[in-house]
Amino acid sequence: VQLQASGGGLVQAGGSLRLSCAASGGTFSNIAMAWFRQAPGKERALVAALSGRDFGTRYADSVKGRFTISRDNAKNTVYLQMNSLKPEDTAVYYCAATSDRAALSYDVVTMRRRMSSWGRGTLVTVSS
Repeated sequence: VQLQASGGGLVQAGGSLRLSCAASGGTFSNIAMAWFRQAPGKERALVAALSGRDFGTRYADSVKGRFTISRDNAKNTVYLQMNSLKPEDTAVYYCAATSDRAALSYDVVTMRRRMSSWGRGTLVTVSS
């Protein structure tokens, strides 16, 4: 599966952005999708994940209530709607995919390792 992320940019604190990730080369509805982010000097961390068939979700505690992950299987695209952005949300955001149906049940490190496809990152900068 090839992934192409877009939608990053510069936004003021309290603002919103929507990231998109278009997938190609696989059966999208069978694939679990996730967004990770990496800030300078930090490990790549899970932001949100969405299973392929039952639309189960998982979020990092730091984004619960502010971010929403969704998918449009007809467009082979996953989205990350980010509201009430904070300066600490500044990072490079990566979309990722796996055909492992149990992916959302793993700890974050295992989930990251189970991702078989990664898109190029898109930079999100939140100014204070």
